[in-house]
Amino acid sequence: MQIGYARASKADQTLAQQRDALLAAGCDRVFTDEGANGSATARDELDHALAALGAGDTLVVWKLDRLSRSLSHLVALLAELGTRGIFFRSLTDQIDTATADGRPVLQMMAALAECERSQIIERTQAGIQAAKQRGVQLGRPALLEPAQIDRARALIDSGESPRTVARTLRVGKSTLYRALKGAA
Repeated sequence: MQIGYARASKADQTLAQQRDALLAAGCDRVFTDEGANGSATARDELDHALAALGAGDTLVVWKLDRLSRSLSHLVALLAELGTRGIFFRSLTDQIDTATADGRPVLQMMAALAECERSQIIERTQAGIQAAKQRGVQLGRPALLEPAQIDRARALIDSGESPRTVARTLRVGKSTLYRALKGAA
């Protein structure tokens, strides 16, 4: 069975061209999402189309960008289809995973997605390092000032319970312990 999926992201776009092409390609059913952003992962009709597919079936789209705007989301969707034994076909992009020529295209897309993910991680880590070198304090701001920590230590040393001191300072007991440990 061939299941078609079409998407129009704007109200003024029409699904007629996509639907006609999918029906002409032999789709038994066509699911459509109107006004759905391509980067949105929660699309009701796409979910229904995926649920209707079984092993040996084919998901057909008019063009890759109708299925997903994000390469990582696209690769994840196609990987899910592959593990379920479902083929994928894009009419205008000439991709068909049921053919020997279509499978390497998906492998290249997966490699590109992995490369993109690695680059994002590298840029994020470089940004964190640069911020640290500029003296930026990363993470949540400290809840207790040094004077409050000194006061808390004095109260605990004089016999107050840490729970009472934490309540007085309006912080949790674990926050108090972390502050005392960090200031030591």
